[in-house]
Amino acid sequence: MKTDKDLDAAGTPTNFKVRGFDLEAGEYTVILNRQDALTLGLRSLDRVRVSRGEVNLIAIVELTDSVVEGGEIGILKGGRTILGVSDKDEIRLVPVTRPRSIEIIKKRLDNIVLTTEEINILTEEITNHRLSDVELSAFVTSTYMHPLTSREVKDLTIAMVENGEIIDLEVEPIFDFHSVGGVPGNKVTLLVVPIVAAAGLYIPKTCSRAISSAGGTADILETVANVTIPGWKIKEITESVGGTIAWGGGVNIAPADDIIIRVEYPLSIDPYSQVIASVLAKKKAVGADHLLMDIPTGPHTKVKTLELARSYARDFMDIGEQIGIHVQCAITFGGQPVGRNIGPALECREAIQILEGNPPSSSAVEKATSLAGILLEMSGYSGDGKEKADELLRDGSALKKFREIIEAQGTEFTDISSEDVPMGKYTAEVLSTRRGYVSSINNKTMVRIARAAGCPHDKLGGIVLEKKNGHQVDKGDVLFRIFSSNEKKLKLAVATAQKLSPFQIEGMVIEMVPGEKVIHTIQ
Repeated sequence: MKTDKDLDAAGTPTNFKVRGFDLEAGEYTVILNRQDALTLGLRSLDRVRVSRGEVNLIAIVELTDSVVEGGEIGILKGGRTILGVSDKDEIRLVPVTRPRSIEIIKKRLDNIVLTTEEINILTEEITNHRLSDVELSAFVTSTYMHPLTSREVKDLTIAMVENGEIIDLEVEPIFDFHSVGGVPGNKVTLLVVPIVAAAGLYIPKTCSRAISSAGGTADILETVANVTIPGWKIKEITESVGGTIAWGGGVNIAPADDIIIRVEYPLSIDPYSQVIASVLAKKKAVGADHLLMDIPTGPHTKVKTLELARSYARDFMDIGEQIGIHVQCAITFGGQPVGRNIGPALECREAIQILEGNPPSSSAVEKATSLAGILLEMSGYSGDGKEKADELLRDGSALKKFREIIEAQGTEFTDISSEDVPMGKYTAEVLSTRRGYVSSINNKTMVRIARAAGCPHDKLGGIVLEKKNGHQVDKGDVLFRIFSSNEKKLKLAVATAQKLSPFQIEGMVIEMVPGEKVIHTIQ
């Protein structure tokens, strides 16, 4: 969105009356009667600038013969919110020129390295919604096929920061933490942030909602607290309390990244260089001086090999140094879910149980205190960082700080406890069909089951694991329990679990190799 008048106009302003539609689309879209479009020389997917007063936006044109009448313009929900218009309000429409980014994207598809200026133009036009989803998809595909160079990644990172909101904290140094994801149950942010803040450090953590997982950190915390916080409030809370756990979509930091991520989702691709630029742009926008990256690695994660994890680590540290962020990376075990709970409310409940000193399992505790300990040592703490993190968890300091954070962000709970977190009312057990040992759990399959149960939109849905890798099981033992707020979705999740069999159960004898003949028999 622009609020000035410097957009390239290619036509004469025309007034239209607004007709609102209760629809949402990824890109800003307006609907014109076909005859009006012919008069203006517009075709489907052309771009126009629509404005009311000083506020204007670029939108994609769709045509109709009957949905809107001549002289009307159909505007979807997002566009009406930006423009602040209602039915019958009058707005101005101007056809605009073809975006310069189209030629830039063609260069990327041909594997031609872009200049700094070209990346700045591309990022600005993405931010201002001048590109259609088709064109954005072409850019994403180009970076998937031909990864950006180190210099291009740096330029893209800086451009995304400069085309969005910057949170200027008046305290220092600023610490931050991020996980590249890919492991279900990874609720450690809800532990790392209060531990680090309880140690007296400043950590304005912004986090994401789920794209392909059972629940992003924002979805998890939202079960008990407000996570949609404007930039000025993040600044205020961080300076007074020490930390936040806020949804990144609630502020306008690196907005081009959010637009790019939206078109990545249906393609199910996460280009390597885009991951690096995405993370570092949002950390730079909150003023991070020191960043710890968690890179979970395993066969059913985003980062499948140790070699790829090390490559990510090198590039995060290299690009981070170039833009003024000291980055350290922890390559963590991603061979099975973290902790025992998967799904927004269930993960929130487990995190609070850990803060209360009653952890359902040790893996989430071990991971969170190890990561928090690294951040403490990055701050200059001279002792063993993990031991200090364990201490802050054991003595209740982290729980106290967690309560301070969510109260500052907004919550209906006073002195929240794990018992305050609701769970789905429909539940089913998935049983082992044989005796043996759990040899592996397929992370991706567990996510598919949780999403079948309604996650992340059903925040009360999810999975509680009763067995994990290495556990002995008998036939009929409960492997995991599924929760949902919807009985039909629960049945779908159970059917998905039975079909996909996420648990691999093995006996101690792997294979029998018989001899050529029987020498004797037992009488």
